[in-house]
Amino acid sequence: MSARVEREEEDTSDGVYKKGNELIVGNVVNTPSLNAEGRAPPLLWHYFLCLCWRSTCPIVFSSGKLMALPSIARKLRSKHPQLFLSHTLLPSISNSPSPPHSSHPLPQHLSQTFHRTLLVPFQTPRHFSTLQPFSAQTLNDPLGFNAQRFKTNDPYKSGLTQFLELLKHAAHFASEAEAMAFLDKSGIEVNGDTVLLAIWELKEDWKLAFLAFKWGEKLGCCDEEACSLMVWVLGSHRKFSTAWCLIRDLHRALMDTRRAMLIMIERYASVNDPCKAIKTFQMMDKFRLTPDQEAFHTLLNALCKYGNIEEAEEFMLVNKKLFPLETEGFNIILNGWCNISVDVFEAKRVWREMSKCCITPDATSYTHLISCLSKVGKLFDSLRFYDQMKKRGFVPGLKVYNSLIYVLTCENCFNEALKMLGNLKQMGLQPDSTTYNSMICPLCGSKKPEEARQMLSAMIEDNISPTIETYHAFLQSTSLVGTLEILNRMKKANLGPNGNTFLMILGKFFRLEQPEMALKIWTEMKHYGVVPDSTHYTVMVQGLAACRLL
Repeated sequence: MSARVEREEEDTSDGVYKKGNELIVGNVVNTPSLNAEGRAPPLLWHYFLCLCWRSTCPIVFSSGKLMALPSIARKLRSKHPQLFLSHTLLPSISNSPSPPHSSHPLPQHLSQTFHRTLLVPFQTPRHFSTLQPFSAQTLNDPLGFNAQRFKTNDPYKSGLTQFLELLKHAAHFASEAEAMAFLDKSGIEVNGDTVLLAIWELKEDWKLAFLAFKWGEKLGCCDEEACSLMVWVLGSHRKFSTAWCLIRDLHRALMDTRRAMLIMIERYASVNDPCKAIKTFQMMDKFRLTPDQEAFHTLLNALCKYGNIEEAEEFMLVNKKLFPLETEGFNIILNGWCNISVDVFEAKRVWREMSKCCITPDATSYTHLISCLSKVGKLFDSLRFYDQMKKRGFVPGLKVYNSLIYVLTCENCFNEALKMLGNLKQMGLQPDSTTYNSMICPLCGSKKPEEARQMLSAMIEDNISPTIETYHAFLQSTSLVGTLEILNRMKKANLGPNGNTFLMILGKFFRLEQPEMALKIWTEMKHYGVVPDSTHYTVMVQGLAACRLL
């Protein structure tokens, strides 16, 4: 197989378009079939990239354009993550013999250790997974919309419960006018806070949320915050046209539209539309807003957060006359490559670019880079930049030590990791759940259950509650009986299990060529309130097919 890379003047948002009889995939030219619109279907991207990856023949690139395929793969993975499940969760079963001791029953003393976790105060896990369903992804937002902000102690006293019930009844009417008339006749009185809380509670049903907003607007109790929240809800459901109508109404009413515009930028980025996110930033002046550095950094952060790191970096460099290059901007890009994409090659390139632009890295820069190096197992480089960081007068924080503890444990330097844990305590730093998970996860992954149990005990002794990642680590190496017991512990601790938990368990049993165990777990999902989605069905079908049961 061969492929050539050409420089093309034409470009598209997804990097795939038709030119003559050829299919231009990013900068890679091939000739598979196209759909009616002249574009390659997502599944065709998947097979093309897999063919490039698995081919034993050389792939020839002209002009050194080796970045084409990785770039395409990153974009494809961010837009269609489900296409990669067969390679991430179900590696070739027939070619991978089962480890001799890869599945253990849950030992009694481990069960007792987990039992003690119920006495430890619950801590919300900070980890976010891209495989979580929509409802989980929209619960928290960097612009201030989160569950804690809209928590109410007495929904009955505030009238929220009654208002929500009326809204659900009103939703059955054929038109908005009839629904509004029904609310009029109900005689319910609401204030701005109640409307705001109702919009938040109905955030998964944008039509009901919008009805609550329109009713509040009619009563004159919708302020800028309610409008901004409604824009966020609409953007989360890709109802951008309606959201723009709200922003224009805000503008005509001489109200501040800045927050709403920043929300639109973030929501466009969340649906992998970097072009419209950038265009929204450029349109701010039309709404009497100044696209200042804060808004600029909001745009860069949003683009990086959802995987459009190349676009963010390019936009930063192109606009260096308006927004001079500085450390904070580079740190945003560095965070994208280091902690979101985890691409050490790109991270080092950005580090060199900072030096070329005479930008001095700060403690945050070192923290990002050390985090990336540790995640890919670069122990020597991690320690080298750690020493360099201290020589430059920066004080490493807990995140740096967590990264070093992780890479030390991964590289079979468990005793050194323990020493570093002791050192950070002596320096006055308090370890957190991430500190202990940085040791427990690699220990479980390398089949060292005894050491993992020791760290779990130490974690509880430090009054730190295990997180969902802690439980997931132990689930990787337990039998069916042990798996069910841990699932029960998770439920009692209010830490799931969730859809990701079962994806991981199903993938584990299929890798071990134990389809009967996977089927038993499938029947257990409903007992934990987890409804299988298309991803779970995909894993089951592919796993059963790989085990020759279909």
